[in-house]
Amino acid sequence: MTRPQEQKIKLPGLNLPHFEPVLKKAEDKLWIFDSLRKKYLVLTPEEWVRQHWVNFLIYHHDYPQGLFSLERGLTYNQLSKRTDLIVFDREGSHYLLIECKAPSVRIDEKTLRQAMVYNQQLDCQNLVLSNGLSHVYLAYSENDGKFIQTKNLPGPPK
Repeated sequence: MTRPQEQKIKLPGLNLPHFEPVLKKAEDKLWIFDSLRKKYLVLTPEEWVRQHWVNFLIYHHDYPQGLFSLERGLTYNQLSKRTDLIVFDREGSHYLLIECKAPSVRIDEKTLRQAMVYNQQLDCQNLVLSNGLSHVYLAYSENDGKFIQTKNLPGPPK
């Protein structure tokens, strides 16, 4: 008896280090295991990018996984919003906000405005805007009183 050939799942390549996520197919959907929340989530293009960032920060930049918060709720102008990824420093202050978009979505002024709206409440000193293919790094400059674009991701929180 021959087994049917296993179907290989083709997922989009990103401009982040490769990793091997735990995937499953159920309810006619593809699911990805989120190691931080310890549960399976529907694999949307945005979730694909978010999970790559989690892997990248933890395994390539030594960010402690206990300092992460994913899809944290906040209220802005009486509207419920959800941040994609926040990293705290060791004192519990917001350190890094990452706004993730699907690879097909351009990182533009609209993405920046969305992150800045969230950051009005969070007061992170570092922002990343990413669609998995292009990444914009921003750091708050005390001297200039505004965010400036940088070339690199900030180091792990102290």
